[in-house]
Amino acid sequence: MITLVTGGARSGKTGYAQRLAAGSGREVVYIATAQAGDAEMAERIGRHRAQRPSAWRTLEEPLTLGAALRAHAQADRCIVVDCLTLWLSNLLHLERCDAPDWSEPGPRFAAEREALRGALAGVQGEVILIGNEVGLGIVPLGALNRVFVDEAGRLNQEIAAVAGRVVLMVAGCPLFAKGAP
Repeated sequence: MITLVTGGARSGKTGYAQRLAAGSGREVVYIATAQAGDAEMAERIGRHRAQRPSAWRTLEEPLTLGAALRAHAQADRCIVVDCLTLWLSNLLHLERCDAPDWSEPGPRFAAEREALRGALAGVQGEVILIGNEVGLGIVPLGALNRVFVDEAGRLNQEIAAVAGRVVLMVAGCPLFAKGAP
């Protein structure tokens, strides 16, 4: 089963996803997409690592998420992807042109997104994907920020369409948008 866990920043997404994975009774593989671009992010990554059970296998994969899912998903495994939003950001920044009129992702973004779609279409086992809900605020300033919000919304919709369960986290409380608890 595919589960999408979404919500705002610090809404409890990761903790909830980790509880689902721990309760799955399966071997857990944790695919982390964050990159430590500065000291503060390195500290965040360290805190996330410390919160995971030591028996879980962690893979750090900032770009080729579809390939990582294909390689590691098995019927007896639970894969946790933390998080789709950082993965999206990594891809957008990888291809971002410095021109002021930049307004759309490039071919690498399209290829990686298609690879993720393909991997999810035939995935075995349980997959829990964490992503931020970023479309509840104002339209952001700047082309890159608008593209990011647009693409994050599209990505969440695509994942939700194939997921058996979609959970919106609000203040640590799971709200089930699709599927049963």
